[in-house]
Amino acid sequence: MQDQNQLLLPGAVATHAERWPPLPFSRWSDTRDTLHLWTQIVGKLKVELAPFQNQLWHTALQLTEGGLTTGPLPFKGGVLQVDFDFSSHNLILRASGGRKFIPLYPRSVANFYDETMACLKALGVDIQINPMPQEVAEPIPFTEDTIHASYDTDLVDRWWRIVTSTAQVMWKHRALYVGKASPVHFFWGALDLAMTRHNGEPTAPPKGGYILRVAENEKNWAAGFWTGGGPVDDAVFYSYMAPKPDGFEASAIEPAGAFWSSELGEFLLPYEAVRTADDPDAALMAFLQSSYATSADLAGWDRERLEISEPPRPR
Repeated sequence: MQDQNQLLLPGAVATHAERWPPLPFSRWSDTRDTLHLWTQIVGKLKVELAPFQNQLWHTALQLTEGGLTTGPLPFKGGVLQVDFDFSSHNLILRASGGRKFIPLYPRSVANFYDETMACLKALGVDIQINPMPQEVAEPIPFTEDTIHASYDTDLVDRWWRIVTSTAQVMWKHRALYVGKASPVHFFWGALDLAMTRHNGEPTAPPKGGYILRVAENEKNWAAGFWTGGGPVDDAVFYSYMAPKPDGFEASAIEPAGAFWSSELGEFLLPYEAVRTADDPDAALMAFLQSSYATSADLAGWDRERLEISEPPRPR
């Protein structure tokens, strides 16, 4: 589990503007879509190599000080780890056979895929992944995608600062829950930072394929940060409970600006509402806590058993 203290930005006096920078959709979307597909290529290595975990947690990428990592992945012949480093803008592949660097710059998905697979082979990692993207509209096989080829280092830096700042708040919120809960981790399927809380009860998953059948087979509350896609253009924070308790959609969720999306079946809070708040961390924490508490009360969760008022401190 990643220690939340490792996610602090360098220095202790980062301003709100530095930690929560603007992320204009009109400039960000092309880079977002390319980076999304690159993370899918790396994420699919975990599908093939990582030992299974409940709710498909083994497929998620974890946060590091400067990017995203697969963590150590066993393969025949050693251990592989692949890291996105958004400080140096490199993909770093480490294995028993050495180390390879793949620069991150405006290049097509097909080019990035070819170099990644060639580097894996050179490191002695014999692996094949499903070359079809997931959870995207009109998917193009990685091997054929020459359309998505954008990478703006300034915008990636901004996005990464937002992800890091969000993770700090989410880890603090997670610390108050003693029931089963996921790490704060990164799902490459939708390019979102996410966490879930479970109350320990099974439930019938919604209709759908393997992912829903495995990921949503327990009653849970989930929240995260999503940079948009499909019906949502701009970056948003989201929250939902599965199954949805009666009346949740009519609830008053803090802060001002949060709203129910009937299309997605989730509460959404625009990133801009957090970024421009007097205290962005407090605004995000209010969203997480109010959406969780409201849905947990409506669903009859045993909150006294599942929550603590503050984390215990070592003596």
